[in-house]
Amino acid sequence: MKHIKKVILTLGVAAFAVGCKPSEEISTAEQFKKIKTETKEIAQDVKDYTFAQKAEFTEKMQTQLAEINKDLDHLAAKIEKSTDAAKAEAKPKLQKLRDQTEKLTKQLEEAKQASESTWDDVKAAFRKGYAELKDGFQQARQWVSDKIAP
Repeated sequence: MKHIKKVILTLGVAAFAVGCKPSEEISTAEQFKKIKTETKEIAQDVKDYTFAQKAEFTEKMQTQLAEINKDLDHLAAKIEKSTDAAKAEAKPKLQKLRDQTEKLTKQLEEAKQASESTWDDVKAAFRKGYAELKDGFQQARQWVSDKIAP
C-alpha cells in the first residue's frame, strides 16, 4: 500500500510538471526529460527519511514549499489577467491552496521540532498534507487551463 501511494504521488507530480509550462515553450522530448528528472527527484523526496535525516527532509520540503508558493503566485497572476467572473470563481480555489500551504508550513515547523518518538507521525502528517496540496494545485492549474486562455 505504501508503494502504491508513492507511485500515485510520483505520477501526480509528473502530471503537474507537464502542466507547468505551455507546450509551445517546451518540446515533447524536453517535457519528457524534465518529467523523468523530476520523477527521480520526487522519488528522493518520498523516500523513508529516518529521524537522523530530519534536517535533510525538512530542508528538501522547505524548498518544495517555496516552489509551490512561487507557482501559486504565477497562477494568481494569470487569474488576475482574466475576466471578473473567472476571478470570482478562482478566488476561493486560490484561497484554499494558500490555506493548505500555510497549514503545511506549520506542519514543516512541527517536523523540524519533532522528537525521535514523534518523528514518524509528524512526517506522515506532513506527507499527507503535501500530497493533498499538490493534488489541489494540479486541479487549480487544470481549471485555469480550461477556463482561462494561456
